[in-house]
Amino acid sequence: MTEDERGIDNPARRDMLRTAGAVMLAGAAGETVAQAAPRTGQAGGPGLGLRLQGVQHFGLTVQNMERAFEFYTQVLGGTEVFRHGDFQGDAVQNTLLADQEIVAAEKHVAPATIGVPDLRGGTQRLDVRFVQFDNVVIELLQYRNADEPMGSPNSFAEPVQHMSPAFPRMMHICFYVRDDVDFNQFIADLEAESARRGMNQVRANRTIRVRSESERKAAPQSSNTNRVTQAPSDGWELIYCKGPEGEQLEFVKALGPVKKRFADALAKRQRAVAGR
Repeated sequence: MTEDERGIDNPARRDMLRTAGAVMLAGAAGETVAQAAPRTGQAGGPGLGLRLQGVQHFGLTVQNMERAFEFYTQVLGGTEVFRHGDFQGDAVQNTLLADQEIVAAEKHVAPATIGVPDLRGGTQRLDVRFVQFDNVVIELLQYRNADEPMGSPNSFAEPVQHMSPAFPRMMHICFYVRDDVDFNQFIADLEAESARRGMNQVRANRTIRVRSESERKAAPQSSNTNRVTQAPSDGWELIYCKGPEGEQLEFVKALGPVKKRFADALAKRQRAVAGR
């Protein structure tokens, strides 16, 4: 199979990727935007914002593809868009990893020692799955050795060990919880359902100090939700939680004043689009 047949340089595949997440993020207000434009005073380069349609997807590199896919589809209820895999070859290596190969050369080390797979020679392969939520897509990626099957629990590189959100470059995925949902109960149900599936790394923080996992589990359900009352974040409710891969997740509600601030910003953005 050629690289074009696998979709690496296939325009049809590019079109699929562009349209897979046709509904886009509109901040925590959870609205969808037909087209996006830069906010006043934030145009950036020569009209760059006017050429964007918003955020198409967030990507998450995982160790265990099947476990991650189960969490985002069966626990959180996302819908699979499509899956594609066994990516290898020069074009995909250059597209995804050229900068890291340069770093390895500058450090005079083998690329593999800094987590760079050999997709070029086919020693490693890349698989992807896209999962659609109401207003954004999550892409799950797994780099695996060629002799491992698709969906293997074994990734090419070892997972990052320290996942503190305080590290620069750390990112998180934030899910928007419906206004009418009992947030404390939602977190309790999320932890219980994940544990039932053996995803014991899915653990939400508490608003009270806990010094051990047993204390965290014993904390009252009322400590599941951090409710912010200070402007301009008043009406914001949130919790931080690790996902099954150790990834940083956030679950939020935006109510009252903060919801209006997001809605007003969205309306301003839509007016800018209409008036361009």
